[in-house]
Parts: sequence; C-alpha cells; structure tokens
Amino acid sequence: MAGTNQSPFSSSTTGLRVALRLQPGARRAGVEGLGELADGTVVLKVRVTEPPEGGKANTALVKLLAKTWKLPKTTIGIVAGHGQRQKTLLISGDPAVLETRLESWLAGVGGGRR
Repeated sequence: MAGTNQSPFSSSTTGLRVALRLQPGARRAGVEGLGELADGTVVLKVRVTEPPEGGKANTALVKLLAKTWKLPKTTIGIVAGHGQRQKTLLISGDPAVLETRLESWLAGVGGGRR
C-alpha cells in the first residue's frame, strides 16, 4: 500500500476526522469497507440511495453513519467535499474514545479493501 496511514480515521483537536468516498444513487445504502485513492489515501467507502442533488446524498450519508455508529446525527458534520464524492467528516467528541470505538467497529465489519 502506498500510503502510510492505513486508517480513514485521524484525530483532531475537536474530534475525529473520517476520510471517505461516497457513491450516491446506489441501489443499496451501506458501508462497503475501505478503499484507497490514487494518491494512497485510505478512505471509508459508503453508498447511499439518494441522488447527489440539493444535499440529499450528504444528508443520507450523515443519517446512515449516525445509525451505523450509534452516534447522534448532530455530532457528525461534513467539513470538506460537500459537492464531491471524496469527503472529510468530523465527528465531535473525545478523539481517542471515538477512534478506538470506530477502529473496533471497522475490524468487525471486515474493514478490508475492495
């Protein structure tokens, strides 16, 4: 693998950042696992059924991840890539606690690359 960071998660002063690639307009919504971008960045691959129009896919993304991770929707925000497939989320809270929790979740869903 080209990148040195093998996780889509990174700590910040206010929470945990999540690098992801969104596929809007998919047949089924869900988290696919990990992927790698051309520059070696590891991302979480997520699908939503909503179209990329008027923020519908972004809203569906936050709702899906909040439900999947059992977190309040208000703690998850898109900080980069609002109109793009590649996005950065910020989950507000203790970054160490969040990273441990989400890395454990990722291992449980087989966080492998596809």
